[in-house]
Amino acid sequence: MKLTIPDPSLVLLIGPSGAGKSTFARTHFQPFEIISSDAMRQLVSNDPADQGASAEAFRVLALLITGRLKRRLLTIVDATNLRAANRRKYRQLAARYGIPVVAIAFDLPLEKYHAHNEGRAGRVVEAEVVDWQVGLMRDALATLPGEGYAALHVLREGDTVEIARGDERT
Repeated sequence: MKLTIPDPSLVLLIGPSGAGKSTFARTHFQPFEIISSDAMRQLVSNDPADQGASAEAFRVLALLITGRLKRRLLTIVDATNLRAANRRKYRQLAARYGIPVVAIAFDLPLEKYHAHNEGRAGRVVEAEVVDWQVGLMRDALATLPGEGYAALHVLREGDTVEIARGDERT
């Protein structure tokens, strides 16, 4: 599957813990293009799993996203992005700078989320949390098509992806 990603754009990776969002981001984008909620939690607390640091981490994440969008730079948001209200805030922020938003959702079978989560080095999310996130993912998949993205891509098990960048500046 070939995904054309406008450059610049704000790309929201959407999926429960264990969906493969971080691996996908590292595979297809430059490290400086990726703004990760786990990395922000680690920066503010030394622990990417410290949920108590999430409020500060997401404030830092928003500042970084804003700085990149102001400069019209491709920006990848590596977080669960499962709540419609949070996705709406990102779309509004991107609109302020005239930047299109692309959603990439990871729709996998429940057992795949759990298997990936359990195999993660350093940070395993509780199974009950993953189950709860899968419920949020079902809701997200139902609402994403009507949320107004420049492009919406839903990745499923076994999909191979090639990224093509489209230059929005011309």
